[in-house]
Amino acid sequence: MPDPCTLESLKEREVINVCDGRRLGCVCDARLDLQTGRLTALIVPGECNFLGISKGDDVLIPWDCIERIGEDIILVRCDGEYIKCPKQKKRLFKL
Repeated sequence: MPDPCTLESLKEREVINVCDGRRLGCVCDARLDLQTGRLTALIVPGECNFLGISKGDDVLIPWDCIERIGEDIILVRCDGEYIKCPKQKKRLFKL
């Protein structure tokens, strides 16, 4: 059985798309289904400009797209367009 993972520890892991090898960034938030209590998606910041400031919408990665969560990285399989998630001014969980 895999070791349990906290939301806090997810923010330290970089997300990489195995389809194109692209680095998507580190987890900045998560989406939970309050009815079932399950994690349904991870959210990473949108593309950043040269100063490191995010210039676009965040990227939503559905739980079904996650291939593997390792100690350092999270591998996802996202074919085609990334799901845009409008930035939230205040996050529910501060990761």
